[in-house]
Amino acid sequence: MVEVIVEKLGLDSSTNSHVVILREKGGTRILPIWIGQPEADSIVMEMKNVRRERPLTHDLCKNLIMGLGGTLRRVQITKVQKSTYYAELHVLRPDGVVQIDARPSDSIAIALRMSAPIFAPEALLTKVEEEDGSEDFSPSGSSGPTPEELTSDQLKAYLETLRPEDFGKFNL
Repeated sequence: MVEVIVEKLGLDSSTNSHVVILREKGGTRILPIWIGQPEADSIVMEMKNVRRERPLTHDLCKNLIMGLGGTLRRVQITKVQKSTYYAELHVLRPDGVVQIDARPSDSIAIALRMSAPIFAPEALLTKVEEEDGSEDFSPSGSSGPTPEELTSDQLKAYLETLRPEDFGKFNL
């Protein structure tokens, strides 16, 4: 498992779906995961430190974990099968660690709220090669877009570099 961070969040205009780009911590390989709008909104709200008067679903999950005496130790993106990603929440309780099956998008939103690390299998990470004139998915310190936005042109440039053999490792 490799620790990853939320690098960017954007909209794939070809599918009108949101995409969260996870990047290996201290590296350049990425893992794009297509997610729903409510989860994307929740992730952006946490990244921008927006608070609501009443807890939303992912805030409630955080409150439940903490209220029951648990600590979110880590989130793991575990696999992808038939184009569906799987993840687990690893919650430490006084009697041991409990692994809870969850969607990656929900897991990421909860991990951000609880400052828990996120991990992904090495086999799911994709190396992004920089091409002339196209922006890459570089670390947030670059002069590119902010972490909460990814232009359709940037996503398109990345997707155009994928080869059919790149998808073999995703077990589609």
